[in-house]
Amino acid sequence: MQSRLEEAAEIVLGADVLYVGSGAGMGVDSGLPDFRGSEGFWKAYPPIAKLKLLFEEMANPRWFEEDPEFAWGFYGHRMNLYRETTPHEGFEILRKWGDSMKEGAFVFTSNVDGHFQRSGFEQQLILECHGSLNHLQCLAGCGQGIWSAKQTFVEVDESTLRATRPLPSCPTCGSIARPNVLMFGDWGWDSARTSEQQNRHQRWLIKTSSRKMAVIEIGAGKAVPTVRMNCEGLLDQENKLIRINLRDSETPADNVSLPMGGLEALQGIDAMIHSRK
Repeated sequence: MQSRLEEAAEIVLGADVLYVGSGAGMGVDSGLPDFRGSEGFWKAYPPIAKLKLLFEEMANPRWFEEDPEFAWGFYGHRMNLYRETTPHEGFEILRKWGDSMKEGAFVFTSNVDGHFQRSGFEQQLILECHGSLNHLQCLAGCGQGIWSAKQTFVEVDESTLRATRPLPSCPTCGSIARPNVLMFGDWGWDSARTSEQQNRHQRWLIKTSSRKMAVIEIGAGKAVPTVRMNCEGLLDQENKLIRINLRDSETPADNVSLPMGGLEALQGIDAMIHSRK
């Protein structure tokens, strides 16, 4: 593992630009629950375990129509949890590396917690491919654009995972609001905000196409492989991938596989970098 950390440090030190790909595993070291498999999800949410609902069944927009108190119980609890949780030191390490490079850093994440923004990454250089729990949209689709959830607070009974009314509502028509998060089977998601991020992402890739890129992927699983596929799509003879993943760390040839937790791996690479200065 020592030699792999050394190789990862060489990639970071030799790069002009940093590309961060992040999945749910990035938040585990901050204390956020791991939803991998039904057992992990049910351990985090016992009321859902009693109903034997899988994550992909619970993370479905139909609950906002059929039982909005239950829907907002789940998403309101997550919103509160993300706000109360402090991003771990690995976020700061990545930001420091990006700040030291000629062309800075871009973040591509499937996480909806907003922790990269809270850690000081530039808002304009983040793509949240599954949306953000820090933004809301109208469930009725009345034409109201996406708005910030900063002033939205949801009271949740944790024993039942049901939210207390009044529930978040649309400022234009008064209908129930929902998170601007891409759920499973979700045809009503307003993708406008993420589409703007995608456009900035594409412009940034064109701008940095001639630069040597270090691609660091942390905690991105195979079940929904969006982040993994995106990171692998950037690889060439110059651009190298450092894949940090406790369970699924295998990489294409000539890249670096680190079967470790995100924080441990980032601290290990950072220590190697400091030892060379």
